[in-house]
Amino acid sequence: MKSYTQYLTVCTEKRYQIVNITPQVEEALEKSGIQEGLCLVNSMHITSSVFINDNERGLHADFLRWAEQLAPYGVDKYQHNLTGEDNGDAHLKRTLLGREVVVAVTKGHLDFGPWETIFYGEFDGQRNKRILIKIIGE
Repeated sequence: MKSYTQYLTVCTEKRYQIVNITPQVEEALEKSGIQEGLCLVNSMHITSSVFINDNERGLHADFLRWAEQLAPYGVDKYQHNLTGEDNGDAHLKRTLLGREVVVAVTKGHLDFGPWETIFYGEFDGQRNKRILIKIIGE
């Protein structure tokens, strides 16, 4: 079995933003040479997420609005913010949308269902953050 590791760096323009990272993951898969296996994509920060869903702007706006309703931004809302931080909401939003995804690799391609796309969800952005891509297989 082979393994391949690549890191992406993302710096969003906005505090909250959803970014399609599927092309970068497909590029990493091609570099790996792996034809059959698994591809893990993991946000390495506790205020951002990686998830799979439809690549539709209205849905992305819905995700951000929904997450904001469940965990609204506010310095005085979270015990975490008593430490001098202002991102307690971002930690909760990350938990809502998830830490990572695992996608099957079949015949050298990500084996997606219809409309599936990999996204990076940022909830405390405008600074560099890393994403791990780890591919294992044959």
